[in-house]
Amino acid sequence: MLQEIIEPAWIDAFEAVLHRCALQPGDTVAILCESQSRPVLPQLARLAAARLGAQAFTLLLPTVFESNRPVVRSTGSSCAIQNIAPVVSALAGSTLVVDCTVEGLMHAPELPAILKGGARVVYVSNEHPEALARLLPGDELEPLVKAHVKRLRAARAMRVTSPAGTDLAISLQGAVAGGNWGFTTRPGTMTHWPGGLALAFPAAGSVNGTLVLAEGDVNLTFKRYIERPVTLTIEHDYVTKIEGAGVDAELMRSYIAAWSEREGDREAYAVSHVGYGLNAAARWDSMALYDKRDFNGTELRAFAGNFLYSTGANEVAGRHTLGHFDLPLRHCTVQLDGVAVVEQGRVVA
Repeated sequence: MLQEIIEPAWIDAFEAVLHRCALQPGDTVAILCESQSRPVLPQLARLAAARLGAQAFTLLLPTVFESNRPVVRSTGSSCAIQNIAPVVSALAGSTLVVDCTVEGLMHAPELPAILKGGARVVYVSNEHPEALARLLPGDELEPLVKAHVKRLRAARAMRVTSPAGTDLAISLQGAVAGGNWGFTTRPGTMTHWPGGLALAFPAAGSVNGTLVLAEGDVNLTFKRYIERPVTLTIEHDYVTKIEGAGVDAELMRSYIAAWSEREGDREAYAVSHVGYGLNAAARWDSMALYDKRDFNGTELRAFAGNFLYSTGANEVAGRHTLGHFDLPLRHCTVQLDGVAVVEQGRVVA
């Protein structure tokens, strides 16, 4: 286990990201955290903001626990704010929100009001600072992601295949596409660090086919490399079969069923988003080198050439659930309107 004490290099990393977010002397920075946040992250954010001459304050909220539901991991939807109006107002009125909550505000119900107030938000993924410092956004990532987001928005269809047997047909008509590169300068926008993703939230009824998780692919909800293949049959967005022998398939069947039983519907089985990683500095093998508590897995969502398939909440399709899987796959070919953007796990130049 790595130690979580203040290191000068980690302050430098936070300062670099806040500088890329166009933070100016006198700007107001809200550092949002909760009782279960990694303590070193808000500390580093505060010190970095001070270096840049900003006026920073910290909002510490209690982490919400519900004993009657399955364990929540990897949702991107922090429950910490609890729609407390003064908290939302304070965040919305700030120049920059440094989001240090455990799950982040990406899908939190309060996010639209915060962004509408003009704040820009950077979610600091719940990683050990060593990983964050390794994955500082560079000059090349922003134009690369923007170019691929533009291609996603212009495309009508995505097809994903792999030697393991994946064959997915995804309609992009009515989808909402976006991406991030680890910083944001525009009021009313959000990003996360580390960055390097281009993705789309498909409209309802847009995804059909077969998704095969092969050996070495990743289930980030469990923070686990796949050891035995798992085959998902997907019909009109919903996983209708989870086939495979061994603990990988059994864990998926058990966890996803728990959400369906709790919520009385099958939204946890439906597609959340699809996309691919573009960050050449991110490494597929990094999860093997960290304890689970030191690792949130954003690096594996962003490593260049992975195809990321996710189940769970999808606002575009009108679906809401806390059941969520992020599944980065290697060695896939991703085509947009028949033109490859990822060829057997490598981003096409």
